Amino acid sequence: MTLPAHVPVLIAGGGPVGLTLSALLCRQGIANLVIEADESYCSGSRAICMSRRSQEILGWVGADKALVAKGLSWVGGRSYWRQTEVLHFQMPSEPTQRFAPMVNIQQFYVEEFAHQSAQAAGASQVQWASRVTEVKPHVDGVEVEVSTPEGPQTLHADWLVACDGGRSTVREQLGLQLEGTQYDGKYVIVDVVQKTRRAVERLAWFDPPSNPGSTILMHRQPDDVWRIDYQIRDDEDPLEAVKPENVLPRVQSHLSMIGENEPWEPLWISIYNAKCLTLPSYRHGRVLFAGDAAHLVPIFGVRGLNSGLDDAGNLAWKLARVVRGQSPHTLLDSYSTERVHATRENIAYGAKSTEFMAPPNFAYQLMREATLRLAEGDAQVRSLINPRQSTPITYVGSPLNAAQVDVWTSEQAAPGAPAPEALLQDGPGSFHLSSRFGRDFLVLAFGPTGQPAPAVSGLELLNIDPAMDIHVQAWQRYGLPSATDTALVLVRPDGYVMGRWQGHNLAPLLQTLTTTGVSA
Repeated sequence: MTLPAHVPVLIAGGGPVGLTLSALLCRQGIANLVIEADESYCSGSRAICMSRRSQEILGWVGADKALVAKGLSWVGGRSYWRQTEVLHFQMPSEPTQRFAPMVNIQQFYVEEFAHQSAQAAGASQVQWASRVTEVKPHVDGVEVEVSTPEGPQTLHADWLVACDGGRSTVREQLGLQLEGTQYDGKYVIVDVVQKTRRAVERLAWFDPPSNPGSTILMHRQPDDVWRIDYQIRDDEDPLEAVKPENVLPRVQSHLSMIGENEPWEPLWISIYNAKCLTLPSYRHGRVLFAGDAAHLVPIFGVRGLNSGLDDAGNLAWKLARVVRGQSPHTLLDSYSTERVHATRENIAYGAKSTEFMAPPNFAYQLMREATLRLAEGDAQVRSLINPRQSTPITYVGSPLNAAQVDVWTSEQAAPGAPAPEALLQDGPGSFHLSSRFGRDFLVLAFGPTGQPAPAVSGLELLNIDPAMDIHVQAWQRYGLPSATDTALVLVRPDGYVMGRWQGHNLAPLLQTLTTTGVSA
């Protein structure tokens, strides 16, 4: 296939982050081309735990229904010290939520569903079995050479987004290096097919009799697949560790220990070690970085792919506005500011989880063993074992946050925070507030029945009165003192609160869009 000579946006890497970004840009009407080295979607489970926030982002492009229908939802998990349960945790969840806290699903399904959404929009193209080989940045765009089955081809992109993974060619071409810590502890990852009746939950064993001295994680996946991660000894050769003759006996020993005796067979074997690395900036002129090309976060706490999808959600609307000429290029600086901050938060959590799951030295090993021993009989200690699963990061100090001048009863919806969910009544039916996010700026106008806010040209307006808030969620979570109060909340296209003001005066809201550089 002959590539176009020019594209508004070129995405290097057609993994889940690149394909989701492509679908989000299509939703904004921005044509884009994805270059992917593989011939199709990935093999093996890879990233498997999709957070509630990631489900919401995929919902913006219509991929949520397929994901939820295929995936296995879960709300908690159990940890064992040898064979004794020392932790049973539950993630925050309630019956009125739109999505479960987590859904287990193989990464290749996420790629497929995101790609299908982009295809349905008709503004995206994927060039498979091709890779970016050379990048030459210019003031007005980027010249990119691509190796394709038909030979090398060169094209000009107004913007290049690097989603080409931990070994990013784009990052290498620009001479950039990730900064941070890499841990030595290694985990073998195995997918096996086996029927089970066990509940869907995150399972962990520390020093189990089946594999003494190791740590083992297990997750159920669709298609009767178990995902099993187990730690190998520091003196084991990684190349030897992934050979089937060394992997299969360990898997069999553990399945037998937990009473999973149905026939099974392996599907995929890989190896992993934890990394806490990031670029200092995700914008370099006309080149932007997202996902593993920008940062590498430990799998413990499932912040890797989930943070990459948040990169895509943050970047898509900003890049679309810049491409359309609605916002100055400087708006993209806020993408880097916000997502680097989020990565550093995720790395801080991920490092703590890694130091517990794969102790980097003898002192950490002793502390972990002491914690596990105490947790057998002391419930207060058990919280130290909690893996602290991925949650959306508040963009503290973002240049897009409006200053708060009014007094509110809750900081849950402060500027820079993810906009809280609420189930609202709409005539005979109901809808989740988050279902209105992901399109454009949304103004939430709170006020008594019969006192709607005036419409705003170019902004979507949703009037919310007390009769709609049947579960008394919106008023409480957005911080309104009483049902007779009026307020405006400006929600960004990525579902984050940009500002909130008491009363229905639109002037400060419109001024915020100008002073923050969102409006050109």
